[in-house]
Amino acid sequence: MHPKRNRVVQVSVLLLFAGILGIRALSEPKSDFRFSIVGDRTGSASPQVYGRVWREVDLLRPDFVINVGDVIQGGNDQRAEADWQEVSPVWKRYGPYPLYFTPGNHDIWSPWSEKLFEKYAQQKPYYGFNYQDAHFTVLDNSRSPDLSEEQIRFLERDLEANKERIPKFIFFHKPYWIVFLKAQSGEFSLHQVAKKYGVEHVISGHGHQFVRMERDGISYMEVGSSGATIGTAMKRFEGFSQGRFYHHVWATVKGAKAYFTVKEIDGPMGEGRMFRAEDWDEKGPKFDTGDPAISAKPET
Repeated sequence: MHPKRNRVVQVSVLLLFAGILGIRALSEPKSDFRFSIVGDRTGSASPQVYGRVWREVDLLRPDFVINVGDVIQGGNDQRAEADWQEVSPVWKRYGPYPLYFTPGNHDIWSPWSEKLFEKYAQQKPYYGFNYQDAHFTVLDNSRSPDLSEEQIRFLERDLEANKERIPKFIFFHKPYWIVFLKAQSGEFSLHQVAKKYGVEHVISGHGHQFVRMERDGISYMEVGSSGATIGTAMKRFEGFSQGRFYHHVWATVKGAKAYFTVKEIDGPMGEGRMFRAEDWDEKGPKFDTGDPAISAKPET
């Protein structure tokens, strides 16, 4: 090949690779935000705990707040709107922050309660939203033990439409995934869809207990109580090691990664302990629960 033509080819190849690298650089997620995850408030709410959680959340100044369900006591259509009106001043007192709701079985149990959920949450029971380069899918299993086929189909459509976004989060109330993962099984539709679309975080509530498990690069987390009963008869340290303590979760998203800090409330209802979510596995805490100094401070 003629030397001049060879140089032209070399330059063209270099420009092609530079273009590819440029496209990749542009597609790298640049997210840099923080959000708070609030656990169940009910059943059998402890108002002083929920208020304490929200005060701590407010001090952290998150970009938004998302809950895992069970905001109101519910179960009674005639009382349902009064239940929403009772708790809504708490959110108005702090912030204002964008607030995203996940429907729990105490929030939706009937057609009327579903309408009230939409009124106060200002969202349908299942929906998706973006924040910077990240994507969140909120699903509804408030009236079923698992996710219906309709919910799984919605999840697939939502993730397909946002497949380029990283990281991805799925929220729904009842953590039915615990049974499958304890049986060492990934053969359930939610897990298969999450793997297909590169979801890294599945987050639930309902059990009033902190649980964290991992399968195939997916972190499954049950956020416990932010005010719901956890059983007053339990010894304090036994309760903590079993995930039964009042807490909320602080999440930091940087680029393609999300980091979670679990914060127990302090005062008479807790010890104020903090730890990284990954320091908790299927067997419970991987640290000395009696030493609050072994903790990770939330990044602000």
